[in-house]
Amino acid sequence: MTEPSLNFVLCPDSTGGHRMAYWQWGNPEAGHVVVCVHGLTRQGRDFDVLAQALCARGGDSLRVVCPDVAGRGRSDWLKDPQGYQIPNYAADMLALLAQLKPTTLDWLGTSMGGLIGMVVAGQPELPLPVPVRRLVLNDVGPVLEWQALQRIGEYLGKTGRFDSVQQAADALWVLASSFGPHTPAQWLALSRPMLKPLGDGSGAFTLHYDPALAQPFGAVTPESAAQGEALLWQLYDQITARTLLVRGQESDLLSVQTAQAMMARGPKARLVEFAGVGHAPTFVADNQVQAVASFLLDE
Repeated sequence: MTEPSLNFVLCPDSTGGHRMAYWQWGNPEAGHVVVCVHGLTRQGRDFDVLAQALCARGGDSLRVVCPDVAGRGRSDWLKDPQGYQIPNYAADMLALLAQLKPTTLDWLGTSMGGLIGMVVAGQPELPLPVPVRRLVLNDVGPVLEWQALQRIGEYLGKTGRFDSVQQAADALWVLASSFGPHTPAQWLALSRPMLKPLGDGSGAFTLHYDPALAQPFGAVTPESAAQGEALLWQLYDQITARTLLVRGQESDLLSVQTAQAMMARGPKARLVEFAGVGHAPTFVADNQVQAVASFLLDE
């Protein structure tokens, strides 16, 4: 299976609801579902390489589902930009899981997707079809380093104009070189779904997401971030899923100290680090794919 199917789920909100897109790999009837959720400015096609590898190993018993979180990719943009926040994204995931009806549920979240995963897995009272069995947190934890948030805020919302896919890929690489080594072909494959036609007849492109994502993000202060940390630690400590913490060895978002604390408390995550990578591993490199596939499917 070289291409996923594109599907949609209707998610309620205060302005009448929105559609969230999701990309589905593998057997659409399989009860074992791995949900892979992307980072702040990314989209569900980030996981193409990983999803194909998981399905090759899991066979007909596995389904891999990669949503485009609201405001990104093929999903609707929200009428109210203040809706672009983690609790609302988690509510959308509950609607998705109700539609998917998994009998076994695993979760992989990169950065923002990991925060959403902590909300979903860390509240036992949520109406999930089944509890999260295994959780992969990719380069994220309850403590988000302030300097990294400031770095992200410098480019968030600047969706740009690009005359070609290659020009856009080159510009994206400037922002995302911390993802670690990629061949030109690998980076082009990761970049292509990040674009959409500008729609002015010029053939130019812009980034796929709603620039208004920057509004609630820009309102975060060191004080509100500290309050969020306390809540995230509370959620983390309530997680019962077996947890793998993936960290880029040069990450500026997930510190060594936070990773060590996550190994010592709550679900006592097992840590795997990748050299030469910052924030965040992309699961394109073979060693990254194998680490996740073994954790989810072999143990």
